[in-house]
Amino acid sequence: MSANLAVMLKRLKPSIKLQVFEVTHELAQEASHSGNNAGTGHAGICELSYTPSREADGTVNVARALHIFEQFEHSKQFWSYLVASGVAAKPSDFIRAVPHIGFVHGAENVSFLRSRFEAMAQHHFFHSMEHTTDWETVSAWAPLVMEGRESEPVAATKMDTGTEVNFGDLARRMLQWLGQQEGCGLATGHRVTSLRQVNGAWQLGVRHQASGEHRVHRAKFVFVGAGGGSLPLLQATELPEVRGLGGFPIGGHWLVCSKPEIVSRHNAKVYGMTPKASPSLGAPHLDSRELGAQRTLLFGPFAAWTGKFLKHTGSHTDLPLSLRSHNIGTLLNAGAHNLDLVRYCIAQGVQTMEERMEAVREFYPAAAQADWELVDAGIRVQALKKADQGAIYFGTEVFTDSHQSIAALLGASPGASVSVNIAREVILRCFPHLLNESAALSRMKEMLPTYDEDLKPAYMGTRFREVSAKTEAILQINPHF
Repeated sequence: MSANLAVMLKRLKPSIKLQVFEVTHELAQEASHSGNNAGTGHAGICELSYTPSREADGTVNVARALHIFEQFEHSKQFWSYLVASGVAAKPSDFIRAVPHIGFVHGAENVSFLRSRFEAMAQHHFFHSMEHTTDWETVSAWAPLVMEGRESEPVAATKMDTGTEVNFGDLARRMLQWLGQQEGCGLATGHRVTSLRQVNGAWQLGVRHQASGEHRVHRAKFVFVGAGGGSLPLLQATELPEVRGLGGFPIGGHWLVCSKPEIVSRHNAKVYGMTPKASPSLGAPHLDSRELGAQRTLLFGPFAAWTGKFLKHTGSHTDLPLSLRSHNIGTLLNAGAHNLDLVRYCIAQGVQTMEERMEAVREFYPAAAQADWELVDAGIRVQALKKADQGAIYFGTEVFTDSHQSIAALLGASPGASVSVNIAREVILRCFPHLLNESAALSRMKEMLPTYDEDLKPAYMGTRFREVSAKTEAILQINPHF
C-alpha cells in the first residue's frame, strides 16, 4: 500500500519530497511478502463471500463483487503503467494469469452458485465467466478437486483471466525505483517510535534498529502503512478521531504441498463457501502458488492465536499495550456481539493436523497428510471502532484526520489487491489541489485511465473492454492473446 501511494504521488508531482521508513532490514517482509498472503488478485470472480446469499426472489446481489472488480481494474491499470514506463521491468516477475474457480457441492449450494452465475454473467465485467454442473468438465478444470469425490451434486464457475500477484516482489520493485529518485529517501531497519503534531507539522521519532540511534523528522503529511502495526502509531498521535479505536490480531497458517506430481495437476485458485462464523478469514481455498521459484499448492487460511501485531517485528505484548480506557469497551462489545466468531477462532487455534486435513479434503478428497506441511501465514489485525457498536466489518477503510494531514489503512480485505484504488482515494482526499493542475491531471489519467469514470453501467461496456484489453496485453495476463 505504501509503495503504490508513494510511487503514484511521485509520478503525479515529480518535485515532491518523500521519505519511507521500513522497520525490517529487507523490504516488504510482513503482510506483502508472498508467503504471508494468498496472492490472489481479488476481483470478485471466485470469492463467494463477496456475494451474499439469495434474496427472497432467488436472485443474488452482486454489487460488492462489481465494486471490488472495478477496484482491481485500477490496480491492473496502474501496474501496467509501471511496466510501460520502466518502473517494473517484467510483468511476469509479479503477476500471472491463473483461472479463478468457485466450487460448491450439495444441492443447496449448487442452486446458489447457479443464481450467482446468472446474476454475474450478464454484466460486462464477467462476460467470460463459465458455469457447469458436469462432473467431467469440473474434473478438466480442477482434477484434484474431483479425485476421490463421492457422487453428489457439484457446480463450478471459472474465468481464465483471474490472476496471482506477488505483492512482495511488486512492492520491492516500486520502492527500489522510488529510492533512486531525486528528493526521495528509503531507510530500512528504522522503526518509527513516536508520532505527534508540533506547530502544524508532524514530528516523527525514528530509531535505527542496529545502532539504537534516535533521530527526529518533520513532515507536512504522513501515511501510516505499517499493516497491523498501524494502530500503535495512530494511538501515539492522540488525535480525537483515534479515541475508541482498537484492534484484535489474528494469526494464520497455510497448509502447503510441494510435491511436483501433485502440484502439476492443479493450476487454479479454487474458492468455496465461507464458514458462517469466519468472515474475517474469508473462504477456504485451494491455490496454485509460486513461492519463490517453486510451484506449490496452498490451502487455508487457518486462524491462530497471537498477541503480536506484526509477524517478524511484533511482540506478544502488542495487544495488551494497545489497550486504553477508551477502547477496552470497544473490544469487549465486539466480542459479545460476535460469539460465534470467538468460538470459531478458539476451535481453529486448537485444531490437530488431521482436523486441518479434513478441511483440505473438502476440496481435495484424496489428499494425504504426509504430502502437506503447516506454515505460518501473515498476521491480520481486525480494526474495531467504537461507533460500530460491536459490529465487525471486514472491508478496507481509509482513515484520515480532520485536516487530512495523516492517513492510514484500516481493515484487511481485499487488502493489497485494491491498494491502487486506496492510493487514489488518499490522493483525492488529502491532495485534491494537485489535480487542479492540468499537467498533474494528465499524469493521473496516464496512470489510471478510468480514475474518474464509473465502468459499472451497461453503456460503459465498450470503454471497459477497450481499457482492459490494453492493460491485460501489457501485463501479459490474458491467456487468449
